Amino acid sequence: MEVKKVVIPMAGLASRFLPLSLAVPKEFLPLVDKPAIQYLVQEAKNSGINEVIFIISPKQKAVLDYFKKHQDVEKNLITRKKDNLLKELLDFENIFKDISISYVVQKLPKGDGHAILQAEKFGKDEAIAVLFNDDIFDSEIPSLQQLINVFNTGEAPVIGLKKVAREKVSAYGSVAFDKIAHGIYKIKKIIEKPKPEDIQSDLVILGKYILTPEVFEYLKKAKPSEKGEIILAEVLERMIEDGKPVYGCELKGEWLECGDKLKWIKSFFYMALKDPRYKDELKQYLKTLK
Repeated sequence: MEVKKVVIPMAGLASRFLPLSLAVPKEFLPLVDKPAIQYLVQEAKNSGINEVIFIISPKQKAVLDYFKKHQDVEKNLITRKKDNLLKELLDFENIFKDISISYVVQKLPKGDGHAILQAEKFGKDEAIAVLFNDDIFDSEIPSLQQLINVFNTGEAPVIGLKKVAREKVSAYGSVAFDKIAHGIYKIKKIIEKPKPEDIQSDLVILGKYILTPEVFEYLKKAKPSEKGEIILAEVLERMIEDGKPVYGCELKGEWLECGDKLKWIKSFFYMALKDPRYKDELKQYLKTLK
């Protein structure tokens, strides 16, 4: 199987960003001067994938407009002789001109597994990648490409992993594993937000996956939780219990979390302080603060 499509779920309530998320969709929160969603689509393209499927809520169509060609804006900039701004817009449009974008509507947020299940028709006969907006990576080799490299050797589901300090593991989904090679693991167990005594390792799960058609069969059979949600981690754990192989890839690069306000602010500053356009002046400005 070859990974040719990326699914990006984004129909959640973004309650951790209230009240801001009442006006600004979480995927449009910026990291410097680009919305977070742009980094994910760019990651897909840099990994050789040109087909993106967004899972959106009924009112969440702005992302579709963002990636289309903006001829009216182009004409306005030409008329006003704003050549630098026109070039910036055209450069942006050229990056994504070959990207095929589709969408599926998730009427109600019922868990990440339920969101992915909405894209079943796209992953019915082939493997697909899944990227969540909470996790951006700054790396030489795109994090998605790293997952694809592991998938190509085993053609089974692959989970993105990263090490964190042991005292932080309980805030994430953790894994027990057998090590196959450097940074590559066969997952033995998934423990969602483990208690300290249940922690099996310091590797936690990120919102980056390669999923096979078999995962969709398990998603369809999954029973909703008490909250009425279908959780992907629980479905993958069921597959492992049934003897199905699931692999983990410890991703190389800087993990920029955007799942809550403080993590997003830290990620914003990380990217801003790396950007050659702003870093020097921004560093000088930060020195003046007390």
